[in-house]
Formats: sequence, C-alpha cells, structure tokens
Amino acid sequence: MNRNKRNLKGLIKGFALILTAIISVSCIATRGTVVTAQPHIIIIYTDDMGIGDLSCYNSGWVNTPNIDKLAAGGLKFNNYYTASPVCSPSRAAITSGIFPTELGINTYLHSRAGNLKHEQFDYLDPSFPSMARMLKDKGYKTGHIGKWHLGGGRDVDDAPSIKKYGFDEYVTTYEGPDPDQLITASNWIWSEIDSIKRWERTGYFVDKTLDFISRNRNAPCFVNLWPDDMHDPWIPDSTYYGEKDKWKSREAFVPVLEEYDRQIGRLMAGLEELGLSENTLVIFTSDNGAYPTFDQIRTNSQRGAKNSLYEGGLRMPFIVHWPAKIEPRKVDNQTVISSVDILPSICSITGVKLPKSYKGSGEDMSMALLGVREQNRSTDLMWDFGRNEFFNKPKEVHHQSQHLAIRRGGWKLLVNSDGTQVELFDIKKDWNETTNVAGSHPKLVMELSEKVIHWYKTKRKIRLNSLDKG
Repeated sequence: MNRNKRNLKGLIKGFALILTAIISVSCIATRGTVVTAQPHIIIIYTDDMGIGDLSCYNSGWVNTPNIDKLAAGGLKFNNYYTASPVCSPSRAAITSGIFPTELGINTYLHSRAGNLKHEQFDYLDPSFPSMARMLKDKGYKTGHIGKWHLGGGRDVDDAPSIKKYGFDEYVTTYEGPDPDQLITASNWIWSEIDSIKRWERTGYFVDKTLDFISRNRNAPCFVNLWPDDMHDPWIPDSTYYGEKDKWKSREAFVPVLEEYDRQIGRLMAGLEELGLSENTLVIFTSDNGAYPTFDQIRTNSQRGAKNSLYEGGLRMPFIVHWPAKIEPRKVDNQTVISSVDILPSICSITGVKLPKSYKGSGEDMSMALLGVREQNRSTDLMWDFGRNEFFNKPKEVHHQSQHLAIRRGGWKLLVNSDGTQVELFDIKKDWNETTNVAGSHPKLVMELSEKVIHWYKTKRKIRLNSLDKG
C-alpha cells in the first residue's frame, strides 16, 4: 500500500513537472513580464531608405551603429527586393503578399484625379488578404504605427479604416484615414505647428510601439512600425524651417539619419527593458529606393533610384533579428527574397494556415528568414512601374527604366509591354546593370519577355475592368 502511495506521489510529481514545462514553453516569466511561445513581430518599414544608407551595407560614408548592431545580432540579406520602387504599391504588396499590379495599386496613392491617371484604385481593397488579419485570427494583438499610404488623405475621404485590414489599434499620418492630430496640423508630411515636430516623429512612433507591446505583452503582438523617415524633406531642427534649399541636401540628410538610427536603438533598448527582446522577431527594411541619391552613394553605386526598376530602386537592406532563433552575425548572399514572401513566411513561422483561397505572389522563405539554410526561389519576381507619362521617374535618363521587369535566378530582364527596349543582365556578375547581354541569350529573352508582358496585360485588363465597374 505504501509502495502504491509512493508510486502515486511519483506520478503526480512527474505530471506536475511536465505541466510546469508546458507552461514554461507557452509563458516564460522574464523581469516580471510574460513572453509568449509565439514571437512578437515588428516590421520596421523605413521610408525611402537606400541600401547605401546603412553602414552595415556601405563603405562608411555614414554611420548607423544601432541598426548595425541589429544586423550583427541577427541575419543580413544581400538579395532582398521590394515589390515596387515607390511607397503605396510596395506597402500593398507586403501587406497582402501579392504583386501590386494585381491589387490595382500602381504608384503612390494621391488625389482621385491622379489615381485615375495612373489607372489605380483610391485605396487598397480591404477584401484582399492581409497579414495582420491572418495573425489576428491566430490570437495576435495587432497594431499599425506610422505612415499608412494605402488609402485616405488628400481628397479621398471614403477610405476604409485601418482596422478593416486586421489591426486592433493604429496611429497614422496625413496619408491615411483618421490621422493623428499631433502630427497633422496640415495636409502634408509636416508642418511647423505640428505638436510633435518633424525631427521628433520617429521617436513618437517608437514610443507608441513600445506602449502597444507593453500593454498587450501577455499575448503575441504584431506591429507595423512604418516611420516616414527617411523620406524628404529632411528637417533636423527648427533652424531648417526657412532653409528650403537645404531640405533635400546631404547636410540635412545625415543628422536625420543619425536620429533615425538612435530611435531604432531606443526601440531595441525598450524591448530589452520590457524583457521581450529575446522572443521578438524584428524585420528591418525599406519600402523602396532612395531619392535624391547623392550621385548614387545612397544606392551603393547601383543603377536606378526611387521610381526606377533598376537595382537602385528595388534592392533594399533587409535585416532579421530574433535572438531566440537566429544566430548572430549571419549573412545570406544567395537567397533572392522579396516583400511578397514575407506574409507566407511569417505565417509558416507562427503556424498560421494560409486560406485555401489565398493566391499569393510569393513563397515560403522561412528557412532562409530564420537563417536555417539558403533557399532557391521556385517563382519569378515581376514588376510593373511607369506604364504611362503620368508616372514619376528619376531626373537622370540613365536611371530611368522600362516599365516591366522580371528576375529569374541570376537573370534580370527589363522590357516595355510593347516589346521594346529589351535589356538582360547577369545580376550576380553585374549588379550595376552596365552590360546588356540580351543579344547572347535570345531564347531566354523571348521566354522572360513573353511571361512578364502576358502577366502585365492580363492583370492590367482585370484591374481596368474593375475600375470601370467602380
């Protein structure tokens, strides 16, 4: 009988240990806070940052020690591509995992008349898939903090609330519905009478991000931290108010970048203070290329810029930091990854099942994202930007691209939808796109041209029909 009691006590004790272990996996006490089994996720989507703006990518013309520290503590990619060389379509793509042409968002969203000229909708249709909505359905608390630019502002007064895309809370700028009054005294990117000054804005967004996570830390959190730095005009302090000729100068750019870097350091320090840094997955990147480029120093000498499909407009910095899973000081020089891959990859990491109806443009690159192994793409990347005379282009003719592009493996082809101006580059050997080798690869040129032109014409027709019905 005593032996039976001892056995029973042993079983109870063993069960208690197992239960404790299970609880500790799903809820780890750290510094008085609670860390969930699923990671907190922050996507820092910098505005108009070139790949040469970070000292962990460039030759040292500027220093960004805090962002460098983020890279050193995790994984840096050297072949990451945004889905568009301008903000709104880029943001639509990372939100949905779908090429922006298929969403009917072709350039930055502005006035109704301007949107019509660019053959695009006035806002991203909330019925399209949304990463935030998928994570919210999995139990995540979701917040959007910063620039939205997926509808609202100017004369578009019927844009859906940001909550329609799956966000529990939001704080946004004038380029979104219901903007924060502390940063929108005027209908522009900044004003002298804003309560939160232009140079204080990224810090304000960092404060809001840390507050959101702190209040919701007992559940996993997903936050879009989308600052409107490093978009010009650059206003380092009030002495620049009347110096309009300096608003796009290198003199103004450098201190704004230094402050932006400092605020990213504050974000990471704040997560550490909350006891959440170990289990927070931070993705740091940019929505599109830089402009002005200061003679291409902001693109690392790559051809192109914002509003161009050459590499300078598309190849962006991309850093992934998650100490609980990713070893420090890793660099991926092989994987070609895109913003449309982020949604399926995050869903894979968090255990979110993609709906059967979901037809994304990207693929699950989670093994590369976590630094487990480099991955080869099974899908092509395609771009459409600049289809008519109303689209912005870089001032320098050399950096103005055709309006279609496709990348497969190490090859990248640019062409117009009428088949003109074909260029083929071996990107692995020729990052600066200096040598057109189309004449040496006629079969490949035909195959890639036909695919991207067919894709463009098919998707454009579908969206134009939708616009007409609207």
